[in-house]
Amino acid sequence: MANELPSESRLQSSLEMKMPHELVFATRNAHKIEEARSIVGSHFTILGLDDIGFTLELPETGNTLHDNALEKLRTFVKATGRNAIADDSGLEIDCLNGRPGVHTAHYSGSRDARLNMSRVLDEMGESAIRTARFVTVLACSFQGQEFIFEGQVRGVITHEMRGNDGFGYDPIFIPDGYEQTFAELSPQVKNSLSHRANAFRKFMEWLVSVD
Repeated sequence: MANELPSESRLQSSLEMKMPHELVFATRNAHKIEEARSIVGSHFTILGLDDIGFTLELPETGNTLHDNALEKLRTFVKATGRNAIADDSGLEIDCLNGRPGVHTAHYSGSRDARLNMSRVLDEMGESAIRTARFVTVLACSFQGQEFIFEGQVRGVITHEMRGNDGFGYDPIFIPDGYEQTFAELSPQVKNSLSHRANAFRKFMEWLVSVD
């Protein structure tokens, strides 16, 4: 199936030849780390910045998700010399001309998820056009080379917050093909189809195919 990760034997063999057993995800976001660990399973160990005692702040001053993912990655690699991955994700809403986009994490002026969602819902009002997409840009540094993997999932924005699971804008986003928001779906279902899952899937397929 298209949404399945590479087979255990193929991926494990590839990892043993090409990648360390541990890989640093350059983030302190515990939700992202937990989600990434769920997506990659037992193929290798995902470590966050706190796990390795990395205290330097990683900048996000770019104008695009690509810029931010690369900026965080390059800052970390320059400081440590380690293979790593970094990401930036955004919610792009059609009736808001792609906003909040690169400003997703702090759209309300803070990183408070409920305030961010409230601003989005206020700006959308009763608009009948509620289509949107989540996008993740995953940047990887491996043996001095950089690679980019992008994943997305399309859906619609609700009129109110629904559900208690997930994080970020999950309570107002219903992925195509479902009636529940990301915050109402089980983590297993969300992690099988999310934007971050799709980016990680491309990354892991690359591990298998790269020479």
